[in-house]
Amino acid sequence: MNEKSKQISESESEEHSIAWVLPRVDVVENDDSILLIADLPGVAKDNLRVRVENNTLQIEGELSIETPKKMELTYAEMRVTGYRRHFTLSRELDASQMVALLKDGVLSLTIPKTEQAKPRRIEVKVG
Repeated sequence: MNEKSKQISESESEEHSIAWVLPRVDVVENDDSILLIADLPGVAKDNLRVRVENNTLQIEGELSIETPKKMELTYAEMRVTGYRRHFTLSRELDASQMVALLKDGVLSLTIPKTEQAKPRRIEVKVG
């Protein structure tokens, strides 16, 4: 690596140690649950953190740029190093029963509704 590219790499890495981006998210609701679908391309399962704290859902995923063996990255235009998104959850959701699935860079979170929040049919009697 020549001296100039080394200087560029060092100065840029110091300035941009972590660049967080809001991932694109779709939210779908049905009678029983909410499905949250987040695009997290390049995030491996080991670099993904999903937490719920004080009714706040936190999603964080760090990218890992793979370089070929015996090669060193000297310059990269990709500044995104991770995704971060926070959501306030309704008390009508049961976060303790949340199910998370990561497949092909897409995170799917299914959050069931509490029994009280689910719609129910009330039978009407003729009097």
